[in-house]
Amino acid sequence: MRTAIILLFLIAGLPAQADTIAIIGTGNVGGALGPEFAAQGHTIVYGSRNASNSDVAELVMRTGNGASATSQAEAVIDADIVVLAVPGMLVEEITKSLGDLSGKIIIDPTNPLTRSESGLVFGVETSNGEIIQAAAPNAHVVKAFNTLNWESMINPEKSGGPISIPLVGNNAAAKETVAKLVEGMGLEAIDLGGIENAHWVEGMLVLWINNRYFSERPTFDYHLRKVDR
Repeated sequence: MRTAIILLFLIAGLPAQADTIAIIGTGNVGGALGPEFAAQGHTIVYGSRNASNSDVAELVMRTGNGASATSQAEAVIDADIVVLAVPGMLVEEITKSLGDLSGKIIIDPTNPLTRSESGLVFGVETSNGEIIQAAAPNAHVVKAFNTLNWESMINPEKSGGPISIPLVGNNAAAKETVAKLVEGMGLEAIDLGGIENAHWVEGMLVLWINNRYFSERPTFDYHLRKVDR
């Protein structure tokens, strides 16, 4: 019976082992990733400060596949994977508020951005990835989805070529799990090493946003490309 179920998942293009994924935050990024992960066969639980809000209810309905919404702390209890789709400068506070995250994969799509007179600047000395890992030392943090806007996440074809998702983190198995989610969205996962490299990956979006919104020069997009050695 188990073999038959696995074969059905493979035929449908869905993962043989479906995870429960808690998405903390229901804004643009959470609202983009949730339905995409659900389409891969995973169960989505949104963690929201206003879980009964009509916009959250609409997102749950749009996500499908048994999705639900509850408080942020309750959403992570039975989750295998936690996505912190939250404001970048609040990651430490929010991570600590979620309780024990030991053994869970934490996907960090955030960037620590603050405003200056000339645009946005990097707002921490290390990186959000490292801050989250320190706040949840027994979890497996994987930096991902932070170098592009949410529209490109769900419509990569508009870029005219592969869209890369840099991954950094200390646990190889966790990065492999996140890579499968990335590739299931039609994106390309690129492993850039340990969590200490999150600082450089997060800095990529500082350049992109300042060029796109605070510059009179022509705007650009950027995507890393895999090459044959």
